[in-house]
Amino acid sequence: MRARPRLCEVLLCALAFHTGVCYGIKWLALSKTPAALALNQTQHCKQLEGLVSAQVQLCRSNLELMHTVVHAAREVMKACRRAFADMRWNCSSIELAPNYLLDLERGTRESAFVYALSAAAISHAIARACTSGDLPGCSCGPVPGEPPGPGNRWGGCADNLSYGLLMGAKFSDAPMKVKKTGSQANKLMRLHNSEVGRQALRASLEMKCKCHGVSGSCSIRTCWKGLQELRDVAADLKTRYLSATKVVHRPMGTRKHLVPKDLDIRPVKDSELVYLQSSPDFCMRNEKVGSHGTQDRQCNKTSHGSDSCDLMCCGRGYNPYTDQVVERCHCKYHWCCYVTCRRCERTVERYVCK
Repeated sequence: MRARPRLCEVLLCALAFHTGVCYGIKWLALSKTPAALALNQTQHCKQLEGLVSAQVQLCRSNLELMHTVVHAAREVMKACRRAFADMRWNCSSIELAPNYLLDLERGTRESAFVYALSAAAISHAIARACTSGDLPGCSCGPVPGEPPGPGNRWGGCADNLSYGLLMGAKFSDAPMKVKKTGSQANKLMRLHNSEVGRQALRASLEMKCKCHGVSGSCSIRTCWKGLQELRDVAADLKTRYLSATKVVHRPMGTRKHLVPKDLDIRPVKDSELVYLQSSPDFCMRNEKVGSHGTQDRQCNKTSHGSDSCDLMCCGRGYNPYTDQVVERCHCKYHWCCYVTCRRCERTVERYVCK
């Protein structure tokens, strides 16, 4: 459920902006950039919402990247909502950017996921834009040094992951590298989770191939290295979100580091998401902690997962209602080559949390 922030919440995040709490992902407000803004002149950079001064400078010196960055912000919104559609926390508050609620302002498990996804998404978008020829400063990724395997040959246009990671990190990490903004623990957490997101993106690079040969024989395959879709990276990060580690900021040797709160005999693993503050159960609406609650959320009566009516509704029960669904039916293939279908209507029963 989407909620409008009250004045006190806006002021709270304004304060957080100066203390560095929700500083790093304010750039996701670029998802609201109007299409009418051409982004072809450096003065346009100051009109973009949610950027810190270092990001404005990057915008001015890399103006050709900004359409891709705006696209990445929109993709983060969609990927996060899709990944958490079956959870009590459904990422709806991300749409309040840049005026977040406490679920994303504080060092929570949810903010850990959003930082990781944001870092992965911007690098993903830039790498893909290089491949499609949308950016003058880069082109296809390099040809791998290892042989592609029997019957395969390297060709095509690989996603330029190295350029995407380089420019994406410069942009997404810039707010956390501003001096005198926020606690060191929050900075370390955000930077760590952003790097976990980029690591997940690296892990998604795979060999993709296209067949060639007489009558589709696939005697030769042209192959290249391509990234998986962002939704797949988001699914990987959601798994890491579910097993995220709570950490504390304490001295180890001559410096302070993030260490697991309950297992501080080992350092934090490079592959795990970390968080500093526990989250509420998100069952009831409580804007003080950034919870929209699950009242009126749709649930699945037959599921045993997180979208089940028992878990989604937190034991409060649910109300049934009927819905009319129109769908294609009685489809018939005609030679050659088209399909005709009828439109059928059926009644389905759905459930929403009390």
